Amino acid sequence: MEAAARAAALTLMAGVVERRFHASQADLAGTVQPCACGQSARFKGRFPKTFRTALGPITLQRAYSPCKACEAGFYPRDRALPWEGSSLSPGLTRLIGTTAAQVSFAASSGLLDEVAGLQVPPKQVERSAKALGAAIAAEERTVIEPEPVRAPTVYLGMDGSGVPMRAAETAGRPGKPADGSAKSREGKGVTGWTAETRTPEGRPQRDAGSVRYSAAIESAATRDTDPEVAPFYLRVRRMAARCGFAEAERRVVLGDGAPWIWKLAASECPGAIQIVDLWHAKEKLWEVSHALYGAGESAKRWAHARCDDLEQGRFDDLLEVLQTHEATCETARLCVGYLETNRARMRYAEFRPQGLCVGSGVVEAGCKTVIGERCKRSGMRWTVDGANAILALRSCLLSGGFEDYWARRAEAA
Repeated sequence: MEAAARAAALTLMAGVVERRFHASQADLAGTVQPCACGQSARFKGRFPKTFRTALGPITLQRAYSPCKACEAGFYPRDRALPWEGSSLSPGLTRLIGTTAAQVSFAASSGLLDEVAGLQVPPKQVERSAKALGAAIAAEERTVIEPEPVRAPTVYLGMDGSGVPMRAAETAGRPGKPADGSAKSREGKGVTGWTAETRTPEGRPQRDAGSVRYSAAIESAATRDTDPEVAPFYLRVRRMAARCGFAEAERRVVLGDGAPWIWKLAASECPGAIQIVDLWHAKEKLWEVSHALYGAGESAKRWAHARCDDLEQGRFDDLLEVLQTHEATCETARLCVGYLETNRARMRYAEFRPQGLCVGSGVVEAGCKTVIGERCKRSGMRWTVDGANAILALRSCLLSGGFEDYWARRAEAA
């Protein structure tokens, strides 16, 4: 009964929209419209088209203006609404984008039906969501709109996560499986945030509403001789501009120790404080403890002692202990190299009294939230373009920029 009442109400509202649209087109009869080619196109008549909207399907009689000069034609009201080249209204496209950014295309189709009584097939959900994501991705490359710096310290974090790909997208690329072939491509994400809020223990934590995400399957490989920097460098540069990174009193880059992160940070964030995520560094020490002592109590005691050395700034003592195992334990040898390379980025006993974040939980959670929870579900295989469209859509939604995107789109119409 409730569903029938809702359907009747939506049908009534759809009829109102149809009548309002047709009334607004009365002024187009006999008019001349400017064509994109620079010539003029004269009104010829009205032609029907059925659109899917948030109210259900509506059929509109649209004025048509053909151009004799370029032999093209257009519907002026389609362009103004805007839904030119689409059979979906902006309102329905927005609903599709909101759901498809969070769940699979099939699940999105089911949600639209269950919650709003809208029958949109999964394939149409996919096409619409990817088109919207591609538009958002294109805008991300051009619209910066920096936010005013409201905190003395601004953080940038970078991380990567493998995205399962279709075979054509990984052909010829080396991978980790036994056969040496790649099954995935790395999605890279950059996160910007502030952390002036404190936990009950006095540790910094991210400020509500300050976190912004941007992610894509992009390369961060660049050489000094390359004429242009890698695409992900430009993404980080744009994120820094949006967050007011350069204007902050203190600028911090957090990462998990991957060399590409620090090479990028040196290039795009000169002078910033570089910090290796404490929990990642501890993980390396636990790997050594398991390699030396297995999984028993001895391993736990050794790992806790070494982690305490790291946090308290007893770096030379920590290295001395690890170096005694280098000759017999490859894991220990690699850990020594890792610590020596990142020593200046692991001054946790100095960073913490300064009120700085030393853990990249925001970054790792962002990578999991933006990339993993949507693109790494069972059975999913992506194209690069498809994944990037959804990552752009999801980043925009999770960063709180979805409303702003639609406001700019309405203004442009």
